[in-house]
Amino acid sequence: MTERTIRIPSPDHPITIERNKRRVIVTLGGRVIADTSEALTLSEANYPHVQYVPRKDVDMEALVRSATTTYCPYKGEAAYFSIPAGGERSADAIWTYEAPYDAVAEIKDRLAFYPDRVDAIEQRGA
Repeated sequence: MTERTIRIPSPDHPITIERNKRRVIVTLGGRVIADTSEALTLSEANYPHVQYVPRKDVDMEALVRSATTTYCPYKGEAAYFSIPAGGERSADAIWTYEAPYDAVAEIKDRLAFYPDRVDAIEQRGA
């Protein structure tokens, strides 16, 4: 995948998606929740970069789907997962776009983690 900039629907709100060449590891309570070398980094307007991890590299057994949903005019409707082992702090710790808009289709079914709801989101390697 090559880096690209998406401008939808406003030129004032660019979104860039690129392959992260580093290994991404998400931990909570001493447990690895995600470990991948296939993360995508999404940069959106002035927000912090977000790592989108393939589900195959996430311990889905550690997650519980939430009833929470939100809507983003640039990406679509997001669904959420909680991590029960993290207690209340880790409620809705993860979001995913299961049917994102075509312009950001690469993030379909990948999971993103709120940094303050897990212990760490580390990037290792070059």
